[in-house]
Amino acid sequence: MKRLAACLASILSLGAPPSFAARTWISDVVIVSPESLDRVEKGGVLLEDGRIVAVERGEAKAPEGAQVVHGGGRFLVPGLIDSHVHLALFPGAIDPSALDPAMVGAYFRQLPRSYLYFGYTTLIDLIVFDKATLEGFRRAPLHPDLHDCGEAVPMANGYPMALFPPGRAYQAFPNFLVDPGQPTPLPEGTKPEEHTPEAAVARVKASGAICVKAFIERGFAKNHALPIPGAGMLARLRKAATGAGLVLVVHANNLEAQRMALDAGVDVIAHGMWEWGALDRSKDVPAEVAAVLDRAAATHTGYQPTFRVLYGESAYFDPSYLDMPALRKVVPAALIEWFKSAPGQQFKKEVAEPGVPDAAMAEGFANGPLRRVRLATAYLDGKGGSLLFGTDTPSAPSYGNLPGLNGYLEMKEWQAAGISLERLFRAATIDNARRFGLDKDVGSIEPGKAANLLLMEKSPLESLDAYDSIVTVWIRGKAVPRESLAANPAPPSRPAAR
Repeated sequence: MKRLAACLASILSLGAPPSFAARTWISDVVIVSPESLDRVEKGGVLLEDGRIVAVERGEAKAPEGAQVVHGGGRFLVPGLIDSHVHLALFPGAIDPSALDPAMVGAYFRQLPRSYLYFGYTTLIDLIVFDKATLEGFRRAPLHPDLHDCGEAVPMANGYPMALFPPGRAYQAFPNFLVDPGQPTPLPEGTKPEEHTPEAAVARVKASGAICVKAFIERGFAKNHALPIPGAGMLARLRKAATGAGLVLVVHANNLEAQRMALDAGVDVIAHGMWEWGALDRSKDVPAEVAAVLDRAAATHTGYQPTFRVLYGESAYFDPSYLDMPALRKVVPAALIEWFKSAPGQQFKKEVAEPGVPDAAMAEGFANGPLRRVRLATAYLDGKGGSLLFGTDTPSAPSYGNLPGLNGYLEMKEWQAAGISLERLFRAATIDNARRFGLDKDVGSIEPGKAANLLLMEKSPLESLDAYDSIVTVWIRGKAVPRESLAANPAPPSRPAAR
């Protein structure tokens, strides 16, 4: 695994640099910025040394000495933020070291470019379990700004440690919590006093992280009775994170877990509520679920619906998914062909139910957890809840959550749930930036902020298709044509015959 990580870090450092001008004037654009939605007007934006130095609405002349980029009346918006990714995971395989190194290398080399292709200029990785891959990502000549939550803080032998082979679990998650009230086998030499909430948060803080990731998850399938942190331990995590100036993010995807998360006063609940326990068959939002969502809205707790977690599994039962043309924009063609092979379909065995046809499995997802999370998210939105845009890409070793594209597909799910385009735009820009303490640098088009920008053919306030109409991406002031970021660029068109 270490050799693979070192190889990937080396691969990610390769590539051609983008175009860059120290002083650039972007003219003739409609400026769409979330802090000024009452002023969606034509104007110009001046970039210098990778930052925005002036925003002029109305008629404005290009400053002397600036390179002029004519926007042609298109829409200029801030770069998007995905506040829930896992960059070191490989789609379709738990352990990519057993696969063709050239194919794996091509995927990781393309990874940062795929996020940029769909406009994501800032990412937050919620679990660092392979530092070398993240370091390599940051060294790539073209990459989104990357922040992280450091090493995750799970319960010893709880979720997600229990999903890993015993030998790898403690290597991947060394910052685990030990609860003397919940005895569990520990590695020889473990000192419980080094695995308290306070010690775990201190290690996260020392790593340079901006957040802490914990879990309230009893498990599923074979792992359905996993240890979870009690109220006292969650309270200590809350206190330690606050003292360290870190955002506390908690994995919680069911009624019980989200109630516990709110009791603890967490900052962000990662995942929508797709499990309602005994109330799962309710056609509408039941009173018990509404009460929890009302609390989330009243306390302004950040909330990531993450619809695509469920679609990541149901993609194995959708015969059209792997034929989507958009896949070729974000992953190498050889990887798509591998997904279609028997080895590439291995994860399907983990989610399929014996004897149940694919069509029935797909219908089960749609009428079960997807229906519930859609209802819960729409209810929370109606109460003014604090929705944050995060995709959990990839949420599992599934090919149903591919980088960049997964964000665009997640947006479609928000729209299907009835979330307005304005709300979605804010959730993927300024609201994410403010919640994670990044708003001094990103999230809007304002002087002093990083020049992370998107030039679109359409307005994101008028059409969801706008997010797939990007022409140019600026990352820290460097302009990159969108199509140059594609994994498999389209062949040049031939001139028409005369």
